[in-house]
Amino acid sequence: MDNQFTYIGIVRETRNDEYRTPIVPADIKKFKKNNPNINFIIQPSNNRCFSDEEYELCGAKINENLNECSIIFGVKEIDPNILINNKTYLFFSHTFKIDKKQKNIGKDKKELLLSILNKKIKLIDYENIRKKNGNRCLGFGRFAGIVGCYNTLNLFLKVLGKQSLASAYKINDYERLVLNLKNLYFPKAKVLVTGDGRVSKGVIELLNQTNIKEVSKKDFLEKKFDDPIFCNLETKDYVINNSSTNFNLDHFVKNPREYSSSALQYLKETNIFISAHYWEPSSPKIFENEDLKNLPSLNIVGDITCDINGSVPTTIRSSTIEKPNYWIDRNNLKEIEENNDGIAVMAVDNLPSELPRDSSAEFSEGIIKEVLPFLLNEDDGRILNGTITTDGSFLEKYNYLNNYININE
Repeated sequence: MDNQFTYIGIVRETRNDEYRTPIVPADIKKFKKNNPNINFIIQPSNNRCFSDEEYELCGAKINENLNECSIIFGVKEIDPNILINNKTYLFFSHTFKIDKKQKNIGKDKKELLLSILNKKIKLIDYENIRKKNGNRCLGFGRFAGIVGCYNTLNLFLKVLGKQSLASAYKINDYERLVLNLKNLYFPKAKVLVTGDGRVSKGVIELLNQTNIKEVSKKDFLEKKFDDPIFCNLETKDYVINNSSTNFNLDHFVKNPREYSSSALQYLKETNIFISAHYWEPSSPKIFENEDLKNLPSLNIVGDITCDINGSVPTTIRSSTIEKPNYWIDRNNLKEIEENNDGIAVMAVDNLPSELPRDSSAEFSEGIIKEVLPFLLNEDDGRILNGTITTDGSFLEKYNYLNNYININE
């Protein structure tokens, strides 16, 4: 590590409903013990799940001004107006999935990218910091799955006309969340979960705390049940190669346009669909708009992935922590008033912020172990892979984003 005095900053989150932090105080204390030359400067915040005082007690400095910092960490998108020229920023930018074919992606992303380019900022997106085998180094996925599952089950209670549980953000404790569910009896229903990563594992972790039992894919399709059950589809189960009966995950990752969704047969048997899979614009959608007419039993969608106009067409907008649900007309996909003839949707885009201390601690551990050593010392390729812009230009891998920012809207 460079012996020069180095300053690392943590920005105050812009969103009022964002309580997480990328690095928790305890990890700063441990890191500084082994790296005394590194100083952490934290912008003050009344929203952050760890107080300013907790950071100060662990050796960080509280300061509104981050100009001394060469590296600045955030969680969600940062307001373009407060970005500082020529700095290195790490946060979830939600920009690299933008495809020129996608409509209604939002002018805010364009404004963010233009500001980053104009200010010659090095943007590193957490989502693409990956090891050589392609595995992500960071993610709030487990807690996104846990909270997304909890919210979807709460929506199930609401649709049934039963008393809902307290919202996850009001409970703000994982163990209490689990205790709430253990005391409930859910009625007969078929729940489908897609995905095989951290998010789906979080969903299954919580479902296993309920009376909803897992069944095989074969039984899900062929058997009738008197009790609530769920089935998990991994990638190989919900996509199919258009020219081959064999599924190869590496081939799918490199050639997603050669695949189609095979989930419809399962969705026809589904009452509650929990979307917990990774998706990008070149991948097939789980189902199309016109498929809804063949899915009369599907009345609840918990879209944890929350890609607007993406993999799950019922996700026409993201919802909020305080108002997590909305209803859509299954015939035209227009939003309607709460109505059990429509499809109830849960699509909160910052689910882990409902359990901010738990989820931040897990994420922070990843920053300390899997990111900072490669950011401050020699990179093994993971940091480069996640670098979207530098010196006013997109890196070659992300050059396609020029198509988006050059569109006149």
